[in-house]
Amino acid sequence: MALEISMLDRRRFLASLVGLFGGVRSTSAQPTPKASRLGVLLHGLSPSSPPTPEQLARSPLRQGLRARGWIEGENLEIHVVFSEGQADRLEELATELVRRKVDVIWCNGPPPAVAAARAVKTVPIVFWGVGLPVELGLVASLSRPGGNVTGLAYTPGAEIIAKLLELLKTIAPATSRVAAMFEASAIQTVGGKAFLPLATVDPAARKLGVEIKRFPIEDRARVDGLLAAVREWNPDGMLVVGDPATILERQRIVDFANRQRMPGVFGMREFVAAGGLLSYGPNTLDTIRHSASYIDQILRGAKPADLPVEQPSKFELIVNLKTARIIGIRVPQSILLRADEVIE
Repeated sequence: MALEISMLDRRRFLASLVGLFGGVRSTSAQPTPKASRLGVLLHGLSPSSPPTPEQLARSPLRQGLRARGWIEGENLEIHVVFSEGQADRLEELATELVRRKVDVIWCNGPPPAVAAARAVKTVPIVFWGVGLPVELGLVASLSRPGGNVTGLAYTPGAEIIAKLLELLKTIAPATSRVAAMFEASAIQTVGGKAFLPLATVDPAARKLGVEIKRFPIEDRARVDGLLAAVREWNPDGMLVVGDPATILERQRIVDFANRQRMPGVFGMREFVAAGGLLSYGPNTLDTIRHSASYIDQILRGAKPADLPVEQPSKFELIVNLKTARIIGIRVPQSILLRADEVIE
């Protein structure tokens, strides 16, 4: 059975990330003689419809694997398990993949990566979409992971959040209160200690004279209430880096910010495509495809402990001038000249 991960479409996130963050049912591939076995552990805040065969054929992870010679039905089996919104099942699902005798486990984001690392100590684990792998206890250091876990960090950690705050202050210099929205599921490290998302950005916020208040999404059904709490706090701007919860709810988040005439900065271009003001971050398609290189090296004999965690080297600045006009913001020429894309 084909890998159940949908295509990332630049224009509409739901078509692009449905498979990665919520459109996969627990399943497994049919056995292939003498094939390597890849386990895929996916998590999203709620289940959604499975992707179409056409989306499956164009999934970025599958593209990355095929480019490196790994073909389903020939030399590769892919076993997919999906949490269906139940984070407390992730460790159990990771253990299930071990029982299926997979050779490596790929995880999408902090919750499944942390759960897999806590439950599995023998099978190599490759993560994608984790911004702070050292702080979460996934690896000892970026250059020397030191265990059975490695992967591709989606962002270089607090630096990208600080950059987004800088851009927000450049566009709206009077900004002093910023609402930060994020998924609240990755609140424990591998060792079990509490982890406060965005804690590492506080020094940068203080340096810029900005107060950040966190609004974690624990349940997609409560997003409207959370947005009401944001409105009551009355911030000057909004910061959303991008994770499974916020991306799935990006339209509601963007529409809310625009209705409030509140400048918003985002870590993924899909938010700007939905009408957000500005995004700065790595190309999602490219990073997922590139994460297949870790799977390839491990299946060919490399050890995770010897594979340094990579960080994105290219970041895109996208500006939506249409939204700027709607909310009454004048985007400085300095930002427009640096932008990789300007939406008129």
